[in-house]
This record gives sequence, C-alpha cells and structure tokens, in this order.
Amino acid sequence: MTRRTVRIAMNGVTGRMGYRQHLVRSLLAIREQGGLGIGDGAVLWPEPVLVGRREHALREIADRHGLTEWSTDLDAVLADGTVDVYFDAQVTSARVDAIKKAIAAGKHVYTEKPTASDTGAALELARLALAAGIRHGVVQDKIFLPGLLKLKRLVEGGFFGEILSVRGEFGYWVFEGDWQDAQRPSWNYRSEDGGGIVVDMFPHWEYVLHELLGRVTSVQAHVATHVPQRWDERGKPYEATAEDAAYAVFGLANGVVAQINSSWAVRVHRDELVEFQVDGTHGSAVAGLRRCRVQHRSATPRPVWNPDLPATEPFREQWQDVPDNAEFDNGFKAQWQLFLRHVALGEPHHWDLMAGARGVQLAELGLESSAEGRRLDVPELTL
Repeated sequence: MTRRTVRIAMNGVTGRMGYRQHLVRSLLAIREQGGLGIGDGAVLWPEPVLVGRREHALREIADRHGLTEWSTDLDAVLADGTVDVYFDAQVTSARVDAIKKAIAAGKHVYTEKPTASDTGAALELARLALAAGIRHGVVQDKIFLPGLLKLKRLVEGGFFGEILSVRGEFGYWVFEGDWQDAQRPSWNYRSEDGGGIVVDMFPHWEYVLHELLGRVTSVQAHVATHVPQRWDERGKPYEATAEDAAYAVFGLANGVVAQINSSWAVRVHRDELVEFQVDGTHGSAVAGLRRCRVQHRSATPRPVWNPDLPATEPFREQWQDVPDNAEFDNGFKAQWQLFLRHVALGEPHHWDLMAGARGVQLAELGLESSAEGRRLDVPELTL
C-alpha cells in the first residue's frame, strides 16, 4: 500500500472545537483507521503541524498524541514548502489575515466559519483563492450529521410533497460564569471580539437551508442580549456587548418560509439541542443532530382544539423514526475526508469560500435587519 502524506498546518487547535472535532475526531481518527483510501492501493496520511500562540499548550497537545511538529510562528510554517494545507480554527477576528497569508503562500485552505467579519472581506478571500488557483473549503458540518442526512434523504425522495415551511429551534442555557463556569468562551459575548450568536449561527442556517431546501432570499430578524453581564475565564465580570439570542424568519427562493430561533439563554425542552421541523403537503419531519422522525399524511391524526378538556393524545408517539440505513461517521471527519480527496484528486467540493461568504452575508444582513426593524432581501453573491 502506498502512503501519500498531506501536511496540514492547523491553526487554533488549542481551542475546544479545533482540538476535539478537527484534530482528535477528524485527522487523528483518519490516522487511526490507517489513512484515507484514495484507490489503487494508495492512502492519504494527514500529518498535522500544530500552530498557535501558546507554546506550552501546543507542546502539551503534541506530547499527548505523539505528534512532533508544532510552532508559534505562522509565517515560518507557511514558508515551509512541504506544508500542503492551511486550516484555521482561530477566533474570527484573526482569520482573514491568516488565510490571506496562506493563499499568498500557495497553500490549500480549509477553514472554520464565519470566514470573515463582513461580506466584503469574505468575498475577497474567495477571489484571492480563485486567482491563486488553490483548493479551498469551509466547514459546514451540520449537513453531515445523521439527523440532517436522513432529512436530506426524505427531501430527495419526495416524501414531503410540496414543502411549505421549516421551524428550527437551537440553543441551551450558557451559565453566566459566576456561580457556575460558562460552557462557551467569554469572547462569544463581546461584539468587539467577533462574538454574537448571529455571526456564530446564521452561517450554519444559511448552508443548512441552502443545501436541503433552497437559497435564502430574505431575512427578518430580531436580536437580543438577554443576559447583559457575564463573568470571564478569570472570574472577572464584564458587559455582554453581543447578542445572545436571535429570532429570524427566512424566505427561500422556492417560497418556503423558515423560522429559526437561536439562543444561549434558553433551557432545553426538546429531544436535541437543535431540531428542525419541515412541513409539507404529504408529510412532516422533525430532525435533530442524530434522530429524524416523520408523520405521513396517511397517518396524520385529527386533533380538535378544545381548551376546556385536557389533551389526551400522545402527540410525540404518533411519529415514526426514520431508520439509519447507513453507517454515519463524525460529521467533521466526513467533510475533512471529502476535502482531502478534493485536494489530492480534484474531486468536486462545493462547500468553498464562496459558500462561506454566503454565510457571512446572511449574518451581516440579519444584524442589519434587526437594527432597522425591517425585512431585507438577500442578493445572490457573485465574484
């Protein structure tokens, strides 16, 4: 078996997402399975080169996993001609400059989202990548999760008939940080540091809707900072300058209406932390991260509204689980494998920097819509 090494500069692996999902559960998991098969007895072997600002943290991660290469000097890593790919999982405010350097160095680019803090900068990255002739991708992990893969199967199989609407609920209670540690970093709640739930989650909603149901053509949003004071990692109180909740209605090109609530100030009363209900003329489905349930029109009960009597119907029990019918891998790992095949073999990969720019655009327009109190059109982006 022939091993083809792909050296990947990984910037941001000291953060929770960069470490757990991208390093451990994606690239190291690919190594544990013997590499990524690409046919003719050949495998791709990812070789991480850890990059970051905290030397002790990088050394500790490298030692823990038997890795030998790490550096606090991004410029030196990018100047290394043996490095093939640059991956970015830094805070959003540091991302654009680093990706520009990587493109200028001729590296293929794979990055977390949002790709930039504004649409103009996101489009510039896409243009630079196109001009440089490099391969590029943006993490769009939700569409590779079991629940949404099952939902996609239903859409493609015509289960819904005419799709009418989507209702999405995402979120959980993030502790303020005083009497219990917060589950998210404090910069998430400071707009000056690139925080806010709109910038964090609207790019997800853009590609989920775009991939499964159609392009987003309008947005009307209302944002709120429900918890105005929080405590940072050192126990110091600070003012939350970014929104922690957003309530939005999205119009899609095919007439479907999507309502999605996103909140870090809500307590969970649903089966999963995110759920999407899709309703159509022939049936409905509720999809979470892993599970998907359906109710066909032939099995739809006939509820009658009567507020004077207690409800006796077991509504949740009237839905049927969609079977797996396949083995589902980690969503981040699944997309990493597709991107690595794109780099090595040129296989199509449309989750690129242009797709990332659409997510940034939707977040930007969502905040503008809330500030102006009106619905805004979402123009189709072009290079």
